[in-house]
Amino acid sequence: MDATTDYSDQVRALFVALSHSGLADGPVVDLARGGMRIQLSANLLDGRLNELRFRAFACPHGLAALEAFCDEFEGRPVADLREYRAAATLERLAIPVEKIGRILLMEDAISALRDRIEALY
Repeated sequence: MDATTDYSDQVRALFVALSHSGLADGPVVDLARGGMRIQLSANLLDGRLNELRFRAFACPHGLAALEAFCDEFEGRPVADLREYRAAATLERLAIPVEKIGRILLMEDAISALRDRIEALY
């Protein structure tokens, strides 16, 4: 594959419309590993993830996965963060298995954000 065919249509669509980039007013986690860095933040309202935002140094797959996560979980109860599974993201976005480390870092960031929110509230 070349650079123009490496990404699924869904990854391309998410990548060009990163509506959740930036940071929210609320708990923030910052994780880095393997050349990737993720800052994930949430604004809460009545026990729900009112706003989810991210900043990341990542490849298009990683950025698209973060955008998809924010789309899926924004508005849901904090407890729903326990439902996130990296394997589902890999499959849904057709992310190559060699990129699994990036998605696992995202899973760790989501878990860390959940733990931080639960500790604060």
